[in-house]
Amino acid sequence: MKTDIEISQAATMLPITQIAEKVGLDQESIELYGKYKAKVTYETIKEKEHEKLGKLVLVTSINPTPAGEGKSTISIGLADALNRIGKKTILALREPSLGPVMGVKGGATGGGYAQVVPMEDINLHFTGDMHAITTANNALSALIDNHIQQGNVQQIDTRRVIWKRVVDLNDRSLRKVVVGLGGPMQGVPREDGFDITVASEIMAILCLADSIHDLKKRLGKIVIGYSFDKEPITVEDLQVEGALALLLKDALKPNLVQTLEGTPAFVHGGPFANIAHGCNSVMASKLALQLGDFVVTEAGFGADLGAEKFLDIKVPVLGKAPDAIVVVATIRALKMHGGLAKTDLGQENVESLKNGYANLQRHIKNMQQYGIPVVVAINEFITDTEAEFSALTELCKKDQVEVKRCAVWARGGAGGEELARTVIETIASQEETDYRKLYHSDDTIENKTNAIVQKIYGGNQAQFSPKAKKQIQLFQQLGWSNLPICMAKTQYSFSDDPSKLGAPLDFDVTIREFVPKLGAGFLVALTGDVMTMPGLPKKPAALNMDVTDDGQAVGLF
Repeated sequence: MKTDIEISQAATMLPITQIAEKVGLDQESIELYGKYKAKVTYETIKEKEHEKLGKLVLVTSINPTPAGEGKSTISIGLADALNRIGKKTILALREPSLGPVMGVKGGATGGGYAQVVPMEDINLHFTGDMHAITTANNALSALIDNHIQQGNVQQIDTRRVIWKRVVDLNDRSLRKVVVGLGGPMQGVPREDGFDITVASEIMAILCLADSIHDLKKRLGKIVIGYSFDKEPITVEDLQVEGALALLLKDALKPNLVQTLEGTPAFVHGGPFANIAHGCNSVMASKLALQLGDFVVTEAGFGADLGAEKFLDIKVPVLGKAPDAIVVVATIRALKMHGGLAKTDLGQENVESLKNGYANLQRHIKNMQQYGIPVVVAINEFITDTEAEFSALTELCKKDQVEVKRCAVWARGGAGGEELARTVIETIASQEETDYRKLYHSDDTIENKTNAIVQKIYGGNQAQFSPKAKKQIQLFQQLGWSNLPICMAKTQYSFSDDPSKLGAPLDFDVTIREFVPKLGAGFLVALTGDVMTMPGLPKKPAALNMDVTDDGQAVGLF
């Protein structure tokens, strides 16, 4: 059986100019990054801004398990399947981060015969967007320290600088550092730390900005810390938003690539959903909607994280709610949520499947409360049995939800045609979606946080640490309480305890602190022990990677 990279490298890709032509873009509309990658020009984006929007399909999933779910694979396969049955469809996905690529989770280009290509380019340096974001973030750090060194006109309290440096790798040793050591010529000593690039507010800003003007405005709102009088200090106070925007001017343009079957794909932006908002860029999504009749996009991790943030944070900015939501699950993962050990997942166990269905059921009901129809997609494995699928079908039927098997990993778009037809029928059966947000912007910070804990996680309430309580009071005084909440939480459980699988009940979620992200336009609520800088596992994926003498990537999944 071929590996993902072997399948990818054996594929015959179309020149990216031909992919652009499929969506009505000529060679003047794109900027080439080699034969198979391109960015769309600002002039083209502006020309398309008043085009009618197509239908939007959001792909999300149950809480991930080591058994695997394959959300990106289903997204890619569904887009291919929609094109196969005659629907002009475009894919809109996030860019992978080098952290998980070199770590354990893997990339974000799908798998088997449902991949975006060139897979190795996308998973490594791609068009340089991640590096531009890293550079802009760290340029701001350098400018902050230089401002302090050169007289500190803004009276920045070095104990209250909240802006961190970033690197696009998992590097736990950098979580806590001290900078400025070595005497007066080396700067002012202070505590600092590193986040992973995808957790940077600049990543979130890039994904939510709709133009260079908006990008610059959002960058100016970034809070980098507080003065000795505890007043917030912003990028605008330092007068460097223009310089940061300059570093990001090319990264802001959406990237165009293709699937193995030649479906146009905008792969742009990559915030994690467990520590950020988990959705690809507004500019890429909107452009796809303007160019296609159908757009398939995904939200990171389970629906309790990525989909909730897509619906409560991204949709108001995008100006378009999904017309249907596809919740991805595997029978293997559901059995694991039902208490079965990973080593036993290959054996038929209908009882564990029924127990684990509680996780899928909660996600289904959560998505339905937004007023959007839901379809369940089961990513097939060879160990699945007819008895298990029959039991799952009956469970979904009781909840009045369509469930379809998908074999896109093994068969590409052909393995997703039944799902594609079901999605189209589901959308056609709705005159229009009755999208409604989970909470109102003028609710209190406490109420918005509790709305997520109670209505999405199924918990009792949020418990706020003394630090979080003080921050709530401060944010209210500063006029920030109208912002949405972006929960930083474990992806493995509805709760803030990763060991609580299935659909746990009777739990609280502890908010240890808030981080204001005014440029992005939300407040991050940190829960449990979620880290904004992950670490590498004992045996990182990097150990399997190499490159041949002729430049071919080896061992990249």
